[in-house]
Amino acid sequence: MKIIKDKNKLRSLIQNDKNLGFVPTMGAIHNGHMSLIRKSISQCNNTVVSIFINKPQFNKKSDFHKYPRVLKKDISILKKLKIDYLYLPTTKQIYPDGPNKKIKINRFEKKLCGKHRPGHFKSVVDVVDRFIKIINPKRIYFGEKDMQQLKIISDYVNNKYRNLKVVPCKTVRSKNGVAISSRNLLLSKKETIIASRIYNILKNAKYKLINKKININYIEKQINKFNIKKIEYIKVLDINKLIKPHYSKNKYRIFISYYLGKTRLIDNI
Repeated sequence: MKIIKDKNKLRSLIQNDKNLGFVPTMGAIHNGHMSLIRKSISQCNNTVVSIFINKPQFNKKSDFHKYPRVLKKDISILKKLKIDYLYLPTTKQIYPDGPNKKIKINRFEKKLCGKHRPGHFKSVVDVVDRFIKIINPKRIYFGEKDMQQLKIISDYVNNKYRNLKVVPCKTVRSKNGVAISSRNLLLSKKETIIASRIYNILKNAKYKLINKKININYIEKQINKFNIKKIEYIKVLDINKLIKPHYSKNKYRIFISYYLGKTRLIDNI
């Protein structure tokens, strides 16, 4: 595994690779990231993993500063996975002239998480676009846990990059059902147990909600029994109808965003 901090050096190493996989991360590598990386390794000649905590996508400075930073552990994990390149850029490397605040993305950005995190998805797409221009991969990998992000990035890439494929990867969950996320490191044991119980409530309620045997208010009451600090939203949406082109087959998921203490968790089931 080669660790590279300079984008020009990285470009010189990968410029002739016609089947390059790319997995962008913000570090705190977990089993979810590892599933994306393994998929890239299985499908591509070489794999680039980036670790870059993208400040513009955080709506609160405090969230940016408390985001887990465990680079030594990350490097150890990535070496064992035998990736080809680890890219560790500086902010100046990625944003030589600052963020692109005029970037245009799908209107779906204003719903769900976007309603509560204005500008978040534009910042995510901006940084992904910058990495694509540096790395020029054949495939780029994202998890379905962040379904809204996946849909928005896929739409952007499909419209702008003809030779790049966004590869969606299934959500990886702990044995207790909780979707694996770097933010889980911020949860106490008690909060982890509550997150597991919320997952089970949603999982057991999914088809009753779809068939309108129960409603969202019922689910909120069940979840609020755990003294949740805040539920931002619970929505049942057809993921085949979120962004055009729409598909005829219905594929429903429950989307949720809520706070356990100071930690914001999202999921879709």
